[in-house]
Amino acid sequence: MSRELFWLTLTTILPGLMWTPYIIDRVMVRGLMGAMDNPSPNAKPHSPWARRQMNAHDNAVENLVIFATLVLIASAVYFWARLAHYIIYTMGVPVLRTLTFVAAFAAQLVLVLAIFRLV
Repeated sequence: MSRELFWLTLTTILPGLMWTPYIIDRVMVRGLMGAMDNPSPNAKPHSPWARRQMNAHDNAVENLVIFATLVLIASAVYFWARLAHYIIYTMGVPVLRTLTFVAAFAAQLVLVLAIFRLV
């Protein structure tokens, strides 16, 4: 597994686990049956910390779509550029060889800059 997919996997698992503490709070505040009831505006509210966790969880889920898409796009650009570079290099086409190499390098650069938060 590539580093990008490793971190993407961990980043996906994280919001998959973030709901558990505030569900425990829901059970503590509303009781087991109240926690399993349908959502209602009349339900007893969560503790303030649990509400903040719910907001952080929502934010993580919303941003996961953007993060995952960018990681996959950069990885896909790198893959296809490297494949094209290999084929074009083998065919002996000088200008396209350089352009495909630069495209692959640009994909790497985007990921590096993202890692160092320069983009």
